[in-house]
Amino acid sequence: MKIFISGVCGFVGSELALGLREAGHEVCGCDNFSRPGSELNKPRIESAGVDFSHGDVRREEALERFRGIDWVIDAAANPSVLAGVDGRTSSRELLEHNLWGTVNLLELCKRESAGMVLLSTSRVYSIGALCSLPVKVSDGAFVLDERGDAAGPRGVTEEFSTDAPVSLYGASKLASEQIALEYGSTFGFPVWVNRCGVMSGAGQFGRPDQGIFSFWIHSWARRAPLKYIGFGGTGHQVRDCLHPRDLLGLVVLQIGRAGASRDGRAKPRVVNVGGGADSAMSLRQLSEWCEKEFGPGTVAADLTPRPFDLPWVVLDASKAEDVWGWRPGISTARICAEIAEHAREHPEWLRISAG
Repeated sequence: MKIFISGVCGFVGSELALGLREAGHEVCGCDNFSRPGSELNKPRIESAGVDFSHGDVRREEALERFRGIDWVIDAAANPSVLAGVDGRTSSRELLEHNLWGTVNLLELCKRESAGMVLLSTSRVYSIGALCSLPVKVSDGAFVLDERGDAAGPRGVTEEFSTDAPVSLYGASKLASEQIALEYGSTFGFPVWVNRCGVMSGAGQFGRPDQGIFSFWIHSWARRAPLKYIGFGGTGHQVRDCLHPRDLLGLVVLQIGRAGASRDGRAKPRVVNVGGGADSAMSLRQLSEWCEKEFGPGTVAADLTPRPFDLPWVVLDASKAEDVWGWRPGISTARICAEIAEHAREHPEWLRISAG
């Protein structure tokens, strides 16, 4: 099959490209290098045989030369929850990247009769509803204090509220999901939407609003300043994590099978894709891991709340397991060890990817 990947030089896009090439697929893609550090992945993917084009999915003409496509993987986005409000990019630019770029890719799918895999985010879930979940502190981390209708010990399910506010970033991805599903239904091509948790691994760009595990480990290794922001300055806030090689396993299933589940029913088009409770870790627990790996460090407390920060976000990926037979296999310990090795080998990484 011939697979097009947008954002093909990004952390996730490049890992998917390399994995799909290894699996024997023809892979092409484009990237506009808007994310500092992404240009470093260009030689890697080209040496693996990926047909790369420097282009921006916001421009229809950037996609014109790509023909004979069987699947499109939409991995291009501004993935920061602070995008549109932090002064780095405007709200209009955010929507152009994350929404209009997806529309152009859907037009490519329509033209080529290709399927789409849309990489979405856990940030589509309601901030108010997530902040209202009852949590308690256990072993240096927030844990869910009681089960709700759409959240339990395994995490937040796909039925959890997506009511506003979800941030401009979350709204752009939620709108992209709906438009992608409508295109697929109207024009008769398959669409799979994967709501991904925190993607983590070696080579991830280190910014606190996009790749907290990488940022924290690289910062600790360099003795760069770190802060527990909000939530009493305790570092109890929790996220789960997922390696892109585990995501690759699901994508391979999605592009290689028919749209019926194992019991014959139509597969759900939207699934959570995260490491779940088994991979969940608080910042305080991550600091303890870093201390064992690199020695003592100092983390300051900043009690000032930051917009869109959440105390506990863990994705329940049971639906992906039930309908695709998929489960993540790379543990948080392995992910952290991989990032730590990368931090030792690339002491300049924070500077490269901090833009």
